[in-house]
Amino acid sequence: MESKIAQAIKIKYPPVAVILSDNKPDQARQFAEGKWGCIMFMMVSVLRGDTAVFSRKTFGCFGGGTGLGFGDQYKNFPGGTECFKYFLSTGNENWEKGQQVGEQVKPYMKPESHHHFMHGERYVKSPELVEKFIESLPITDVPTEYVIFKPLDQVDQSVEDVEVIIYFGNMDQISGLTVLANFGRDHNENVIFPWAAGCQSIGIYPFAEAKKKEPRAVLGLNDISARVYLKKLLKDDLMSFAVPLSLFYEMEANLEESFLKQNTWSQLMDLQGCC
Repeated sequence: MESKIAQAIKIKYPPVAVILSDNKPDQARQFAEGKWGCIMFMMVSVLRGDTAVFSRKTFGCFGGGTGLGFGDQYKNFPGGTECFKYFLSTGNENWEKGQQVGEQVKPYMKPESHHHFMHGERYVKSPELVEKFIESLPITDVPTEYVIFKPLDQVDQSVEDVEVIIYFGNMDQISGLTVLANFGRDHNENVIFPWAAGCQSIGIYPFAEAKKKEPRAVLGLNDISARVYLKKLLKDDLMSFAVPLSLFYEMEANLEESFLKQNTWSQLMDLQGCC
């Protein structure tokens, strides 16, 4: 399965297909059951040509399990959703249950992770607002056993059910994708940029959009933690751009008559040294 868009915007990394399946691909990378890991670690491998697979027992972290569509995994966070609300905001050090759970999990956490558990990541002002954040998420339970990430050019669409295509690009390329996503629509709000975990921006948010009559693309990687992991490994300043399959086809069909064939886009590519 190919993307003319990827060639036109001269993207460095191959687009990634998100596939829902009950069949586990051979030789795919996968987290060990119960082992912590950020989805972005696996994504880097996929951008380098590998396939990665996730299940309800091998999703890496609780946010990743939620983000990939394996239901509400925050309830399985150490200390449950209550401790997660403090973890994302003000920290668990100032309430009794949080202190108790913090002591219990300390031997199993890296010092940095335990610091965040006790003192908070401070991404949200209060635990109450974290509760509102969770309520606002399009939490879903995918109907398949596995969620698979695979380079798009390795996909056999006759046997693989592609749900979403993800591009990773710099801001010039993201700008081009944004214009193209709006090119054939009768309004100009066809790309959303929700604050969310990096995996949620490439999982449950585009999954939710895919169910709509006129799905929107989802711009992502405003997750600071995910950006740290990705940048350490790739050394590039990237954003994600997740496109439900029907919108992908729409954008591909519009490419030839769009700005991507015009001089202004060529000038921009020249200025960033793409040509």
